[in-house]
This record gives sequence, C-alpha cells and structure tokens, in this order.
Amino acid sequence: MPPYGKNVRAMDQLMDNDKKDEEISQHEPSMRELNLLIREVVSSSSWWDLYGVDLAIMFLNLGLLPFGYLLLGCRSMLLFILGHLLLSYIHATFTVKLAHASLHNALAGSSRFINRLLSMFFIEIWGGFTDVGSYEAHIKLHHPYTNIIGLGDSSSWRAPFLGRNMYLFFAPLFLPPLYLIVGLKMLAGRWWLQIRFLFVVILGHMMHFCLFRYAAGLSTHWSLLCNFSVRGVFSIPYIHVNIFQHIGLPMYDVKKQPTRLYRLASAVLNLQRNPLLDFNFGHSFFSCHIEHHLFPHLSDNMCLKIQPVVSSYFKKHGLPYNEATYASRLRTFYNNYEELMVKAPPITEFIGIQ
Repeated sequence: MPPYGKNVRAMDQLMDNDKKDEEISQHEPSMRELNLLIREVVSSSSWWDLYGVDLAIMFLNLGLLPFGYLLLGCRSMLLFILGHLLLSYIHATFTVKLAHASLHNALAGSSRFINRLLSMFFIEIWGGFTDVGSYEAHIKLHHPYTNIIGLGDSSSWRAPFLGRNMYLFFAPLFLPPLYLIVGLKMLAGRWWLQIRFLFVVILGHMMHFCLFRYAAGLSTHWSLLCNFSVRGVFSIPYIHVNIFQHIGLPMYDVKKQPTRLYRLASAVLNLQRNPLLDFNFGHSFFSCHIEHHLFPHLSDNMCLKIQPVVSSYFKKHGLPYNEATYASRLRTFYNNYEELMVKAPPITEFIGIQ
C-alpha cells in the first residue's frame, strides 16, 4: 500500500470492539454500532479529508519557518516580537499537533515507518522529549486505561506542592527545560535508549541554536535565550488542556469499570473550538478529544468530521457528551484547585459526573 493511501489498519481498528459490547442488546448503545457509523464516514472520505488537510498544515508551518527567523532578526522590536510569537506558534504545532498525530500513526497515512520518523523529529529533535517514553505513557497507558486509577488517570500532571497560581500560570513556563530530565527518568534502566535520547536531544538543541544564531542573526546569548523562550510561550495552555479534559471527571477502579464506550463517554471532555489553539494543538487534542479517544487512529481533520456523528449518537442514547469552554474550565480548576489537583480523586463505580 502506498504510504499516503487510505489507512486500512485504521479502518480495521474501527471494528476492534470491546467484548463486553458484544453482549449488550441491540437497543443499548455499543462500540460496534458506533464503529459501523464511523466506518461509513471514513470509507466515503477523500484522501484530502483523511490526511491532506493535516499534511497541508504541516507543510504550511514548515514554509513559515524562514519568515519567523527573518522577523526575529529585524532590528524593530515589534517585528522581533512578531517573529518570536510566530516561531512559538510553529513550535507548538510541531510538538503538540503533529507529534501527537504521528505518535498515533495518524499523520502519514498507513506508513508506520514515515510516522515513526516524523514522531522522532517532532518529539525528540524539535521538542526535546523522548519519543519512546511518549509512546509508552500515551499509547500504552493513557489511551487503554483512560481515567483508570493508577494507570491512565492523568495523575502525572499533578504537583501538590505547588499553589494554584504557581501551577496554573507560572510553573508551565519552566517545563521545557525539564524535558531532558523527565525523559531520562522515563527511560530509566535502559541505558542504550537513554544515550540515544541524550544524543538526539543535544543535536536538536544545537540545530535550534544554529537557526537562531545564523538564520536569524542573533547573538549567542539571545540565541540561547530564544531557544528556551520559544518553547515556553504555549506551555501554559498546553498544561491547561491536558488537565481540563480528564481530571475532575469520573475515575474508575480497574476491576469495577464499565464498557469502553461508557467509560470514555463519562471520562473525556471536549473544549469548545478556539481559532488559535484548535489548529495549534490539533482538533483531536482540543475540541474533538472524545472522538480521538474513541478512534485514536483517525487524523485531526477526520476527528472533526466525525464529531457530529458521535455527538448525535451519544445524545440519542442518553450518554454524557462532556463539553466546556476553556474559560469555564479554567475557572473551575482555579476555584477548586485543592480538590482537583491536590487531593486524590474518588473512584466511580459507574457512570456519573463528579
């Protein structure tokens, strides 16, 4: 199959249902029924819908990189700020939207090899984090065990020793410099992977330094400063989105959990569309997170395309379809920080919004 052909593996994945769902009567909502509806949408979609839109966004951002460095090298403070913001936006698009899609094998069609190369580039070389650790934490834990206590419950995002203002508005700015330490810790005991990761990350930082130093014409000190400041601009909303979409929703004991459909319906939340963050972080990461958890091998654009089908199906069968604005979730977490981010979440034995 050509690398950018229709992803047969992704379509087959749509029929990989929970065994529990097979025992549910035809009058009850099930992953099997929803899979059939989504498969129809996927089968009738063009290559442009499946992958073209997201690949176009990738190439557009790559094309804008020279303009960012050109603006950054201008003597005008206004143009410098515009260049810095543009490069920050591109950096977040690479390390969140495109890294997330390639990690799920959803960016470059059915080609695992190309997706893996893109994943390594966006996560390790450009983002300075570990591709292997990301795969293990996100693909092997977070998705199969979404909101299962002790497994995929998003508890790794908690920092109980930090106050609400520090955690929500200041600490995320210092997250990028810690990626190397966190990555090495995730690969503990695997010295070869640690050496490879260290080498690739250092290579990536050297590449960024050279771009700031020679493409933008900045001094050594400004090149070092921009190398880290560009990474931090969107780190605050990045942390926010990660905690807004799961924490505060039902958590389950691994031995007392409902079927996958019910669990994901109750434990995942979509943020209402935002013209800035939707394309920067990706629909599957921001406004179509429910759809992404149900069908993780679909591209960002396809998650957006199937959203009306999923929403209609959930509401028709009385399933919760959690939606909120970014501002409302921020208020919720600010006002209930102690309960949500410090204390351990209660275990929910069945569906119910906490």
